[in-house]
Amino acid sequence: MTQLKNDNFLKALHREPTPYTPVWMMRQAGRYLPEYRATRQKAGDFLSLCKNPNLATEVTLQPLDRYSLLDASILFSDILTVPDAMGLGLYFAAGEGPKFERPLRIEADIQKLKIPDIDKDLKYVIDAVSQIKKALQGRVPLIGFSGSPWTLATYMVEGQGGTDFLTIKKMAYSRPDLLHHILKTTTEAVTQYLHAQIEAGVDTIMIFDSWGGALSHQGYLEFSLPYMKVILSNLKMMNTKKIPSIMFTKGGGLWIEDQLTVGSDALGLDWQTDIGIARQKVGEKVTLQGNLDPAILLSKPEAIEKEVKRILDRYGKGSGHIFNLGHGITEHTPPEHVDVMLNTVREYSQQFHA
Repeated sequence: MTQLKNDNFLKALHREPTPYTPVWMMRQAGRYLPEYRATRQKAGDFLSLCKNPNLATEVTLQPLDRYSLLDASILFSDILTVPDAMGLGLYFAAGEGPKFERPLRIEADIQKLKIPDIDKDLKYVIDAVSQIKKALQGRVPLIGFSGSPWTLATYMVEGQGGTDFLTIKKMAYSRPDLLHHILKTTTEAVTQYLHAQIEAGVDTIMIFDSWGGALSHQGYLEFSLPYMKVILSNLKMMNTKKIPSIMFTKGGGLWIEDQLTVGSDALGLDWQTDIGIARQKVGEKVTLQGNLDPAILLSKPEAIEKEVKRILDRYGKGSGHIFNLGHGITEHTPPEHVDVMLNTVREYSQQFHA
């Protein structure tokens, strides 16, 4: 196994001392980078890019080659690879985002839902993990990931993203048994998928609960949080290789105390949550990841610098903070503004780790 040259990200996940606050960005290999756009054009379309391990490796490394101050890399893939492997027919409509040819609307289709064969149907992702890990040569740790069962279910039932969630919420209220069947099946699929990523070499795993915040309080505690807990619990039993985990619910600041029960090593925070208050709530129990508003990177360097410093000030002294955005970086971000953020984090955060 290649020795990591920079393990500050992993140390922060374990709440161990680091010389500065480590940083990476959600969606850091993405459309804001011209080199990414060139590779995507070469691939032909987004799905073809995801399903080509060589190109997935290339784009995973692009932000690391551009920004020397990143402390982690994240597998280039998409959360919707799992429902695609479950036979729902994922495609991307121009200007409209992801859609499914066969959304889960009728009971017969829901009852037929099956766990995919990870070794066959998602082999391209696992091959990409192995290839990326080798190409990194120990530069920084590699993050593997999946969508949460609830978030995946929203796409599987609604048939697309960007909806008001009325179709799946109607199911939750009128036929919770059907929704629980989808969630249980998807939970098993995600568990096997993340296990395969761990076996292939990722250094940590992250669960993206992008639409958890769309649920009511009781809905979150019934349809989202318990299933993420099952995944993390099962992975701990399945894997001899113990690696840390991150759980991120966008819009989930209301449930921080509840999230502490899940068994994740770190909680991701969106920009609506005050990281100082969050730290008071979690104490020394977990690491916090976040939480710059991605929109700030569209503004001026002085505004970026000011907000980065404010977040670091709010977290305060000590370990257990990984700097990140409160959600994925937007495609219109000037790449040089990322430099401003990274430089400010590296220089300003050192005082909190002395």
